Amino acid sequence: MSMNGQPVLAVEGIERRYKQGDSAIEILSDAHFSLYEGEAVALVAPSGTGKSTLLHIAGLLERPDAGEVRIAGTATSGLSDDDRTRVRRTEIGFVYQFHHLLPEFTALENVMLPQLIRGLHRKEAADRAQQLLSWLGLPNRSVHRPSELSGGEQQRVAIARAVANAPRILLADEPTGNLDPVTADHVFDSLGRLVRATGLAALIATHNMDLAARMDRRITLRDGHVVEI
Repeated sequence: MSMNGQPVLAVEGIERRYKQGDSAIEILSDAHFSLYEGEAVALVAPSGTGKSTLLHIAGLLERPDAGEVRIAGTATSGLSDDDRTRVRRTEIGFVYQFHHLLPEFTALENVMLPQLIRGLHRKEAADRAQQLLSWLGLPNRSVHRPSELSGGEQQRVAIARAVANAPRILLADEPTGNLDPVTADHVFDSLGRLVRATGLAALIATHNMDLAARMDRRITLRDGHVVEI
């Protein structure tokens, strides 16, 4: 991990509020945060404090009311919806608490799909998908459908799918939240190896303090601000 040079992701002065009747609830207030190549950062905060909102804004799924999100130094606030979609497709991978794998496809096919959508040839997509599954400890599970996989295996396939197009950034929202402690530990170790091997920058929201303690840095949300802990 290196924090020298330009961050891969920079959240600058983000404001986000939601209307509730005649009043507004402030979720994020002048929020600042930077994420660097090759580091895994834990986002630890109670439910309802804005963790998912911060991840959605950082991942260009949601527009802030004010502020800027920079991806590898490039401002995104002025981008059209089509351009934001293109940046998400090429630069950002997402992992959620539920794996969201397509049930009718095998593990290999699920990991191939984002690559095929991007325009890669089938052979190249299959080779990379198998390489990722092997790296994440699933070399013999590629022909199995999600229903034939354990919870931990499903989540590792979801991680492989999220990084199939070699994004710079991985955003994960409670990726081990549905797993027992031992399985969560295996999934987290796989994710950590991937970050170190590829130089990926990962921001991982988690309630698991044991896992958070093993990451490079920990941040939380207090009164709408991002705070290092």
